[in-house]
Amino acid sequence: MTGSLAPIRINGAGPTGSLLAIGLANVGYSIHLFDPLSADQICSRSRAYALTHSSRRLLTRLGLWSELAPFLSPFKTLSLEDRAINRTVDFTESDLHSSNRSSRAVGWILDHTSLMKLLMSRLERSTHVKLYLGEASSQPLHSIHDFGLVIAADGPRSPTRSKLKFSWWSHSYSQGCLTAKVRFRNIDSETAFECFRPEGPLAILPLGNSDFQVVWSAPLDRCRQLAALQASAFLDDLSTILPRGLEPDALLDSPAAFPLEISLSPKLHQDNVVLVGESGHRCHPVGGQGLNLCWRDAETLLRLMTSASSIRRGLKAVPTRYTRQRYLDVLSVGFATDLLVRLFSNRQSALLLVRRFGLFMLKHSPWMRRVSLQAMSDGPCTLMHHLPK
Repeated sequence: MTGSLAPIRINGAGPTGSLLAIGLANVGYSIHLFDPLSADQICSRSRAYALTHSSRRLLTRLGLWSELAPFLSPFKTLSLEDRAINRTVDFTESDLHSSNRSSRAVGWILDHTSLMKLLMSRLERSTHVKLYLGEASSQPLHSIHDFGLVIAADGPRSPTRSKLKFSWWSHSYSQGCLTAKVRFRNIDSETAFECFRPEGPLAILPLGNSDFQVVWSAPLDRCRQLAALQASAFLDDLSTILPRGLEPDALLDSPAAFPLEISLSPKLHQDNVVLVGESGHRCHPVGGQGLNLCWRDAETLLRLMTSASSIRRGLKAVPTRYTRQRYLDVLSVGFATDLLVRLFSNRQSALLLVRRFGLFMLKHSPWMRRVSLQAMSDGPCTLMHHLPK
């Protein structure tokens, strides 16, 4: 089969580009994977991802889920708190849609380094993948027509997108984001927390044992000030905003602060080039939708490129079909995350009443919790296919 399939160039060897390379190599495509960073640099990033059930299904189909299992930290409860009105709602396994309930977890947290080491190991062993990693090995994009498809998975500042002059819309939030890994005292490691606060959401995500990833949204200057603090001072500030009962014990890495934005390319393809993941869109990290949305891009592209018609007739129709099939999900997640941030950062009395009523309904309606959790698990636009009967 290999000889009949056009070679594919993938720019960007992060989680999305590497996953696509593995999936396409599995069916015989010849993959040329480029990244200006070395494998060690790609793997060494200090961060963690929240994985939903859409990502679990993709990783299972690619034969990666069982190998990642030792590194996954499942959480069986998601505790959502609105500080302004002092209301909390817990989502548990019983609120999952029936199609997801057998996994016995609301979601999973996965460390970047563990994920990328596994993906790199798979790529290095594949006879269908040629790796061009590091500045010395990277090659400029000469002619896109040398490849059956060029996949830009090179991040929100995508050089590929810039070089080919894709249109790009972006709006910067007044909030920034700070991430840090923290060890807590005497804590249930099977609970994840999402706290809505006037200055921005705060997520506390379990990494196993008593270690957690903190994702702290606040004004960008405030995030940068926090990142520059000594460990003891940082933990003192963190302790003032944590959910009741959580006590920080140690800072495990250097906090990192970065600006937040919502952005989108009006068109996800041009000729035989497609934008995948954050090269084509970016949303607020609230709800942990970022990587899951990128991997749903990857799942769609894999399905289109491995269909019988694409293998038989070539890839000419794939870019247009990819854009058409991905846009609803991308727009719905971008809209939903933006709406959440604006709604829960606003203290107008009318909106406080709306939030109070909404959380009351969530707390007392299993059906609403199931619908909301399904939207978080598979994306808002999938609800029509998965609503409880």
